[in-house]
Amino acid sequence: MTDYKPAQTFVLVPGAWLGAWSWHPVARLLAERGYRTLALNLPGLSYDGSPAGLRLADAVDYVAGEVERRDLSDVVLVGHSWGGYPATGAAHRLAGRVSKVIYFSAVVPEPGTPMVDENEQYGGIIRQAIAATPDGTVRIGLDAVQAVLMPGDPAPLQELVSQLVLPQPGGYMTDSLDLPPVTKIGLEAAYVLCADDIALARPGAEFAGRLGVGPLVIPGNHMAMLTQPAVVADALLSVL
Repeated sequence: MTDYKPAQTFVLVPGAWLGAWSWHPVARLLAERGYRTLALNLPGLSYDGSPAGLRLADAVDYVAGEVERRDLSDVVLVGHSWGGYPATGAAHRLAGRVSKVIYFSAVVPEPGTPMVDENEQYGGIIRQAIAATPDGTVRIGLDAVQAVLMPGDPAPLQELVSQLVLPQPGGYMTDSLDLPPVTKIGLEAAYVLCADDIALARPGAEFAGRLGVGPLVIPGNHMAMLTQPAVVADALLSVL
């Protein structure tokens, strides 16, 4: 008798400034439970290319392209934070391949609304950062990691994350999607919210409401994938 292997494939989309590394602790746990798991590095957020000139469409194309290139089906598409944008765009293109979209402490995009317009304070900071950099990117430092992304976490981990983050392509933050929520095209969706998340542009329950669902609230802050990966993995599996 052979061991049963779940048919679904998790495709994990990182948030702003982050790479596939941010999902690796969760990906390992999902893989150990028999799920095929793919954590993505989006264009411009690794060391194999420049972030200059990239647009949101490039991120959407990459996510959709990786699923198509690997001929994946029964995909559980998971977007973290800003990653809700490329996950949403890709889900519309991959509707026949996607079984569920999970937003993990993520933005559920409104049609025509870019990330910079989800929060006036954040938007001002992002626009200033783009204008101040020669390659039109948005950078964050240790102070933002400590105060917003990972408040209260051990200092060595905060410092490590601050060394791993890369400048976010500005076009990723200023472009919008002219698409409705994925639930409007018949895709199933769920929203998992970290209880202590203070990094989101709006309350997570408001984002979940755009899907017409209530959030599953779990312990942790915005980067719980690194600090509490078992809790996050359990939550993702519980909403399948």
